[in-house]
Amino acid sequence: MVYAVKIENLVKKYDTGTVAVDGISLSIEKGEFFGFLGPNGAGKTTTIHCITGVARITSGTISVFGIDVVKDYRKARTKVGIAPQEFNIDIFGKVGKLLDYIGGYYGMRKQERKKRIAELLEQFNLTQYKDTAFQHLSGGFKRRVILARALVHDPEILILDEPTAGVDVELRHELWRDLKKLNKEGKTIILTSHYLEEVELLCNRIAIINKGKIVEDGSKEHFTRDGKSLEDHYLEITRRNDKD
Repeated sequence: MVYAVKIENLVKKYDTGTVAVDGISLSIEKGEFFGFLGPNGAGKTTTIHCITGVARITSGTISVFGIDVVKDYRKARTKVGIAPQEFNIDIFGKVGKLLDYIGGYYGMRKQERKKRIAELLEQFNLTQYKDTAFQHLSGGFKRRVILARALVHDPEILILDEPTAGVDVELRHELWRDLKKLNKEGKTIILTSHYLEEVELLCNRIAIINKGKIVEDGSKEHFTRDGKSLEDHYLEITRRNDKD
């Protein structure tokens, strides 16, 4: 089987000597909505950075749809779209131009970009903000732009790092509907979030990382057994691991 993401014995050690990721292995199937959880500093973001090539892998391998992310970085990167928690974007740029730029970065032709951007602006209710500078948007609409930017090149894998942070309740529910639709259409989605009810609602499989190691991996049903919530099991697992 060719997995959407396959991580084998991944180690990431920084020059300071800190081991951020300590020999983890994960296989994520095409079409999964995968929740990747852990306390701050557990290794979630570092793992994502290794998948997307932001961080250099110390040892181990990562492939996306069978493409090695180190040996064939350019091709692997076209398969992945990422919506980071931070607004790593030109805040003075206008929404339409920001999306057009990323389309150009991925080699999309002008007419192709124009059509795709129009679709995304409509999908995320951003059409009226096409010529608005990013800095003048509300927090919720900024999140929508970041998500649209991740989807411009129509990647097969979408990575979401705290996608609803700072978003009001109504908009959060709208974004959940969008994400469910994208997953139903075949997108493989990897979600990291501190809103555990969000993960419980959206994800069909969940893994917990702590101190750089995977400490639990299973279906949503596994994490909500015995009438307990995902949050109950998450706290039990991480607290037990912290004592080890």
